[in-house]
Amino acid sequence: MNTISIQYFQTPVGEMILGSYDDKLCMADWRYRKGRESIDRRVQKGLHAIFVEEESEVLNLAKEELEAYFKGLRQKFDIPLLLVGTEFQKSVWKGLLQISFGTTVSYKDLAQNIDNKTAVRAVASAVGANAMSIFIPCHRVVGSDSSLRGYAGGLEAKKKLLALEQNMFTI
Repeated sequence: MNTISIQYFQTPVGEMILGSYDDKLCMADWRYRKGRESIDRRVQKGLHAIFVEEESEVLNLAKEELEAYFKGLRQKFDIPLLLVGTEFQKSVWKGLLQISFGTTVSYKDLAQNIDNKTAVRAVASAVGANAMSIFIPCHRVVGSDSSLRGYAGGLEAKKKLLALEQNMFTI
């Protein structure tokens, strides 16, 4: 059986579970999020692998990049990503990668940006299924009225991440 190396990592806004597979980061998600089991099953099934708590070079690099991000020293990530989901989900997640650091877009804008303007609800669902928080910046998506909407790490974490990126305060 293939294995996904996992480790738990405490950030200033919550604890994450990091996973690597085939020298790529396949998961950087909030440990205590709603739907944790569903996300874990999707990743394990998609990679035909099980979780094993162990170190890996990719996980160490992910931790370094996250630490630099939270110190305000990194705006882009270099770590190779392995997206595990449907083709539609992957198109949404790739769209999230196009949102500039320190900015936000609405779910409607994101749907338009990926050339699927009638799929706002499906886009919102795919954003919610993102298992690569921070690296794939789903925290940069807000409601059409600019209000903060659901976030796997919690709305307080989303608020702090957006504030960090807008240089309003340091975490």
